[in-house]
Amino acid sequence: MNRIYLVGYMGAGKTTTARRLAQRLGWEVADTDAMFEEKYRISVCDFFKKYDEDLYRKLESEVLKSTESMENVVVSTGGGTACYFDNMDWMNRHGLTVFLRISSTAAVDRVLHSRHKRPLAEGKSEAELMEFVNQHYASRLPFYEQAQITVKSEDLDLDDLVRRLEGLRLS
Repeated sequence: MNRIYLVGYMGAGKTTTARRLAQRLGWEVADTDAMFEEKYRISVCDFFKKYDEDLYRKLESEVLKSTESMENVVVSTGGGTACYFDNMDWMNRHGLTVFLRISSTAAVDRVLHSRHKRPLAEGKSEAELMEFVNQHYASRLPFYEQAQITVKSEDLDLDDLVRRLEGLRLS
């Protein structure tokens, strides 16, 4: 396989890990949120405000599937990408999937201190965000857990991840 898909909840570090992993492998990096924004000329956050989530998820799935033509690429996906349509199954068939597992507490901390606005977190207090994340993340876990590899994102060991990926690619 010459595509690696990173999945996980918002704040898990998918974009940062994708850049680091791609650099280590000498591969390209792609970010489905950035691809969406470039294709539709609107930020994900603004799209959520202007249109409904159902339309976003449909278009997001099309963006994801456009990565099939890419080779030697690490793809950072949006937090919900794995949870809609057949996206998780599709990623498992078209590449290696890695779930960056993060605790709810760490996810809330990262979202609160992020430069990037998260549509699903907007307008919530820290307590409301924690309650939301606990429920929302739990509903998404069954999808993320279908990934071929799971790693803890808070103290990610990139060397270990590379060894595990190489083991899967050779088998």
